[in-house]
Amino acid sequence: MSATNIVIRKRITRLFLIVGLILVMLIGRLAWLQFVRGAELTEGAKINRMDEIPVPAKRGTIYDRNGVELVASISSNSICAFPPEVKRGDPEKTARELARILELKYEDVYKRITKETNFEYIKRKVDDPRKVEEIKKLGLPGIDIVEESQRAYPKGEFAAHILGFVGIDNIGLDGLEAKLDKELAGIRGKIITEKDARGRDIPQALHDYEPPVPGNNVWLTIDQTIQYFAERELNNVVAQYQPKGAAVIVMDPKTGEVLALANRPDFDPGKYAESPAENRRNLAIQLNYEPGSTFKVVTAASALEEGVVTPQSRYYDPGFIKVGDRKIKCWRYPRAHGAQSFLEVVQNSCNPGFVSIGLELGRDRFYKYIRAFGFGQKTGINLTGEAVGIVIPEKDIKPINIATISIGQSISITPIQLVSAISAIANDGMLMKPRLVRQIKDNKGKVVRDYDPEPVRQVISKATARQLAGILESVVNDGTGNKAYVAGYRIAGKTGTAQKAGKGGYIQGKYIASFGGFAPADDPKIAMLLVIDEPQGGIYYGGQIAAPAFGNLAKDILRYLNVTPQLSREEVEEKTEQAEILVPDVVNTSLEDAQRILLEAGLRTRVEGEGSWVISQQPKGGAKFPRGSQVIVHLGSQGTRIPNGQEVTVPDLIGMTMREAGQLLGRLGLTLDPVGTGIAAEQAVPPGTKIKAGSSVRVIFTTPVPEPSP
Repeated sequence: MSATNIVIRKRITRLFLIVGLILVMLIGRLAWLQFVRGAELTEGAKINRMDEIPVPAKRGTIYDRNGVELVASISSNSICAFPPEVKRGDPEKTARELARILELKYEDVYKRITKETNFEYIKRKVDDPRKVEEIKKLGLPGIDIVEESQRAYPKGEFAAHILGFVGIDNIGLDGLEAKLDKELAGIRGKIITEKDARGRDIPQALHDYEPPVPGNNVWLTIDQTIQYFAERELNNVVAQYQPKGAAVIVMDPKTGEVLALANRPDFDPGKYAESPAENRRNLAIQLNYEPGSTFKVVTAASALEEGVVTPQSRYYDPGFIKVGDRKIKCWRYPRAHGAQSFLEVVQNSCNPGFVSIGLELGRDRFYKYIRAFGFGQKTGINLTGEAVGIVIPEKDIKPINIATISIGQSISITPIQLVSAISAIANDGMLMKPRLVRQIKDNKGKVVRDYDPEPVRQVISKATARQLAGILESVVNDGTGNKAYVAGYRIAGKTGTAQKAGKGGYIQGKYIASFGGFAPADDPKIAMLLVIDEPQGGIYYGGQIAAPAFGNLAKDILRYLNVTPQLSREEVEEKTEQAEILVPDVVNTSLEDAQRILLEAGLRTRVEGEGSWVISQQPKGGAKFPRGSQVIVHLGSQGTRIPNGQEVTVPDLIGMTMREAGQLLGRLGLTLDPVGTGIAAEQAVPPGTKIKAGSSVRVIFTTPVPEPSP
């Protein structure tokens, strides 16, 4: 054999070995793909040729506590395109027709229907059936109409801040729609169709359909009728006082169930994008505000529970109280309440009295109850965006902070926190978690979840709660809350008027008026809080504008709940007679002060004459007239000196400084005969006495100190 043949054979052998090795590798690779990754690749290939279209689930219905439908889902039509099919036709014509019918821009429609995708929405949830029918008749290639679920709010703005709203994809964005989105949304289904590489339908292709699972249905604690009452009353308040905002919460104090929650301004959840963002703000849970005197119920509860006070404890109000270098005035300043019991301190909402009580409590004991009542923390209500308020850290607290917190300043809270605290007092001292949801059921009616009442903690004893309820009832019967009185029922409550805080201090002329309470006082069925932010028209006291609205609302709710009136007709008539009050003497006061004093007393004012100073009134001070009577005040000039010998009325000088008393008497043509120094504590000529100008009035001045508690 020649050398050449041997070389050729070696080369052939090597070639066969290489080819054999390659074949072995290919067979191994094929075996790996077939047996090891076969299932995975088969599924991948299926996915590549299968087109999946999601099918939204029908969102669950929301009902009130009695099964009244508040939110439902209805069917609507959406216009969609399959771009690969559209491109095989006349996309320009298709875009023109769709843009014309749907009132869209041609460029936007053309871009959508020629997109490099298998499926595109052109316009979703088209409400006009005529447009849908016109598109159907055109039979445009690659254009289809699919049925979708659309959220419907049949009652418009009703309970908007509770219900919230959803976006275009039926995803909850606010309110209960967002908070319970997982429960309401259900599980999406899908339609799967087999396509070729160019996105065209394949004859006898595979089709698969996974039906959607409808969302669960929700039953709320809200009562439609009580919610209607609450919203009606807010509408009346807005119409009369044009406030920046207002909120009302009605709660069952024994269970924590919210029976009504409403805010103004409001919005239509079905058209939420058409309303300003501020209209969607839920003031009832998001408003951080200084509560003013309504917070005094917390101060009173803390002091009674700790034994710092009893209803008979004595206090003295000279019109103000000094804490360090700060002077805290009573709302009645320069007038004063003088000597009074703790019961009268609460009835009169006397700031110096409550400051003294807060200082007696001290930081540790006071803060224990502030925290126990739930301030500075979320209540956990089933709504989005709940605020926590602002409470000064205990380590930073100073005596002046304790003093101001005791009267509802230097602390920021939310309405839901305060109504929960009021409910705790009404519920024998037990704080309950506020809740809006009673029950959740699936689409077949099976109960998925029950929401039972959740006690949080026992804040004060039952005895203290009952004692405080009686004191708060006296506030309505005999104190600043008299306009909340409802004939036949025992109402307990507290007024509040707070100047709004801003940068560098309080904002002049901006107030938040409020009234919180419960009824009936001895067996509460409802607890309520009404908050009015920046009322207009010069009337801003909680006792003047919030208390009457509270009374109207309480009357309707108690009757709706079939709560039997607790007083007989004779007792009601007797109370009505007792409602006759002494007309305050407002002679020698400014018109503004006179109007305020008369309104606080439950009387109306009619002004005659010109000027800013009251020179006479009819009926005279001290006369007894029914609440709501009209007092005519005659105006004159404050600077006009009354000639000697003319009869004038001696004003109430108690609580004034020597300078203030001297100036006032001087304007009336009288002279001051002072004894002692400090604040006017006693005057020789009683207020309201008629004497001749030129006479002198002896006034005893003393340095004020609170009377010790017995």
